[in-house]
Amino acid sequence: MRLHVIDTGFFKLDGGAMFGVVPKSLWQKLNPADENNLCTWAMRCLLVETGDRLILVDTGIGDKQDLRFLGFYHLHGEASLLSSIRRAGFTPDDVTDVLLTHLHFDHVGGAVSANPDRTQYFPTFRNARYWSNRQHWQWAVQPNAREKASFLKENILPLQESGQLHWIEENQPSPFPGVELLFVNGHTEAMMLPKIAYNGRTLVYMADLVPSAGHVPIPYVMGYDVRPLLTMDEKTRLLNQAVQENWLLMFEHDPATECATVQSTEKGVRIAEKGDLTAFV
Repeated sequence: MRLHVIDTGFFKLDGGAMFGVVPKSLWQKLNPADENNLCTWAMRCLLVETGDRLILVDTGIGDKQDLRFLGFYHLHGEASLLSSIRRAGFTPDDVTDVLLTHLHFDHVGGAVSANPDRTQYFPTFRNARYWSNRQHWQWAVQPNAREKASFLKENILPLQESGQLHWIEENQPSPFPGVELLFVNGHTEAMMLPKIAYNGRTLVYMADLVPSAGHVPIPYVMGYDVRPLLTMDEKTRLLNQAVQENWLLMFEHDPATECATVQSTEKGVRIAEKGDLTAFV
């Protein structure tokens, strides 16, 4: 097995929304905001090369939305989903599987492409199976008022219409060798976190349960989460396990830190070491 970090560029989100009830005087030290209270965040995906499978975990925001929509999020940076896949030595047609942790637009947007006038939508990876789960799919196609703006039909429905969509069932064997899936429900219904056995270590791709190194402290929960108390419980359980078993955590949204280990301190679980994936494995 080989892992490749896939950078898809950066975007901006309101700092208060990203840190919930935590005061700005605290989170500002971790992710400084600009004059509009916006912080920069990565959209870091992962490519898993194992046997005859090439598995892409999440796809970033993509580029098919109109300029008005993209303007809300201030996309910037030189990297893109497809350019990063090519830099890793592959083409889009090489991707055999796309694992979507959940269907918010900044995680699934690149999974679907459009023609120039946005009248036709089609899967970006024509040879791939796309993987979600039934609980989250229903949650996304019949969205609640809180998350409605995050679930865009053009990011979701073309996957089903193409016939390339497949289901993962909780408590059933994973369809991917060497990859276990952890289901969590605080951020959104049935989000899936890949837990990967790699080079003698366990790596967990944290998606939006712990989106950045700055979100490791238990109270640091995004305002976007639909069940923040449950997020805190899930973080407590998984981070304590990460300490005990020396997991390596990968952060999807941290603008500077790809991965970190964690340790127990008098203040709770905190970052132990951090750095690029290659520094650890």
